[in-house]
Amino acid sequence: MALDSLKLSDALADVASGVLQLPDFQREWKWDDERIRALIATVTLDYPLGVVMALQTNGTSPFRTRTLKGAEDAEGRVPDLLLLDGQQRMTSLFQALHRDRPVETVDARGKPMRRWYYVDIAKAIGTPADRDDAIVSVPEDRILKTGNRKGVVDLTTPEGECAAGYFPLHFVFDTQRVNAWHQEFVKVDVTNWELWGHFQQHVLSRMQAFQVPMIKLAASTTMDAVCAVFERVNTGGVPLNVFELLTATYAGNQEHVARYGDYYKLPDAWLDIKKGLTTSYPVFGRLEAGVEDGLSSSDFLQAVALVRTWRRKREESRAAVSCKRRDLLELPLADFRLLAPRVAEAFEWVGTFLERQCIVRAADLPYRTQLVPLAAVRTILGEETDTEAADELLTQWFWCGVLGEMYGGSTESRFTRDVEQLVERLRGNAEVVPDTITEAAFLDDRLDTLSTRNSAAYKGIYALLVKQGAVDWYFTEAPLNAARLAEYSVEVRQIFPKAWIDKNHRAYGSRANSIVNKTPLSLRASKSMTGSPAGYLKTLSLESGMRPEWFDDVIGTHLIDSAALHSGDFEQFYENRSKQLLELVMSAMGKRTVFRDTKAG
Repeated sequence: MALDSLKLSDALADVASGVLQLPDFQREWKWDDERIRALIATVTLDYPLGVVMALQTNGTSPFRTRTLKGAEDAEGRVPDLLLLDGQQRMTSLFQALHRDRPVETVDARGKPMRRWYYVDIAKAIGTPADRDDAIVSVPEDRILKTGNRKGVVDLTTPEGECAAGYFPLHFVFDTQRVNAWHQEFVKVDVTNWELWGHFQQHVLSRMQAFQVPMIKLAASTTMDAVCAVFERVNTGGVPLNVFELLTATYAGNQEHVARYGDYYKLPDAWLDIKKGLTTSYPVFGRLEAGVEDGLSSSDFLQAVALVRTWRRKREESRAAVSCKRRDLLELPLADFRLLAPRVAEAFEWVGTFLERQCIVRAADLPYRTQLVPLAAVRTILGEETDTEAADELLTQWFWCGVLGEMYGGSTESRFTRDVEQLVERLRGNAEVVPDTITEAAFLDDRLDTLSTRNSAAYKGIYALLVKQGAVDWYFTEAPLNAARLAEYSVEVRQIFPKAWIDKNHRAYGSRANSIVNKTPLSLRASKSMTGSPAGYLKTLSLESGMRPEWFDDVIGTHLIDSAALHSGDFEQFYENRSKQLLELVMSAMGKRTVFRDTKAG
């Protein structure tokens, strides 16, 4: 890493020639008119602009590159430097001080506008505090409405500029044009000689000598370091993600270009994969909400990295199974193109697996992150996961992760352990039990605090109730299943209405929102569930056309004591259902729950 200083004029010339470009992961230039004026004022005062940072390429860019906005004539040249920090400043200055065209910017409300920038000579030679006011933003047609007695200032000709005393900044570094403009300016009024002298000394000379400090990173800098540096120096913007960096890296792969005639478009490949998954399995998200809704590109890349590093460990015992950012950034394009279709197929299998758990909507998915190791295991083992024994183990692992709430924190190390341990167990090593299974625990009083979808265990119990055969209280012809959840607008509904509890059992009000007092029911059934439970049960029984005792059997499919519900005995209902839900949880986890007295059951 080296720190150099170069003249602003030279830096802008490098932008124009394509010597200095952007890696394609940099976002578009967005500075507004007011900030550009303030930036130019800073340069005219020779105040510090801040350090910019660039990556040396040594003639071979690791990324697909593009020119700064306005320097498109230089496209096609391999840059010497890639700008990592300073895009907004350099693009603003390039457009305002170097390019002979109006600057494309926005006003304070974000509305696009095109402006020229001038400096009011008379104001500029005053005190530094007035310098911001001396920088003038002029419409594209160069007709400036001043709002004072002058009314309109016509800057469409050099004569008009000189008469107004407004120097055009877009050729400040072109000595020949500056001299020509100077000659025209002093013709207007002989007293302008002295004015120009002050302007030359206090403004022009400072701009023409202005230095830009630049940190240059060596071409050997790793991708992980480039990503980390970019994120640290761009704290005010949107964080750079690995997908964007890989997009630029893959697009810069000249071997792929030479072989296929075009650069590799990672976003297009991911869109095709995501479209295929969401079309068949809505649990992966809604494409209309954006390609990153639900299952994300990062999730997919992590699964690919897990498979790649698992295979590498088979060849190199000292290697590690991992999906950290470094592993993703080091993912070669050839390996991604090889593994991506297989991982996509594995996620399709995951979608089917989730359907068997009665989880079919993105909002009902307890942990999106848990799908990453599951897809990796399927990619590694393929049809070996289709046996009854394999399905039993994976199902237990899944529910231990959900109900034990094992995927709520840092997950990368758990990804690694789960993949290695699941693969080893499924390939016959009975002594290996995945940590997610052995470590998972569900305290029975956790039921009291499960009250919103923010909890994975809350969503898990909801899905388990559907899976174990709950029948809707209006559509009673068959148990709920994955297909009927959307058709019937099934959601978690309160069994004892909160308003009724507040009126009749205020002491139990805190438990009204617990998962114990909720169950999966259709929107149509919920419309009849007002007033006392005894009252709405009669209504629902009549609507179903069933005999009351048969309807009580339907209630029982939700693990509910129908007698307690008919009598309005919330305490009895709550105690009985808590026990049944605990049994449901224990069955899914394949292990006993930890009780309040901390003794294993």
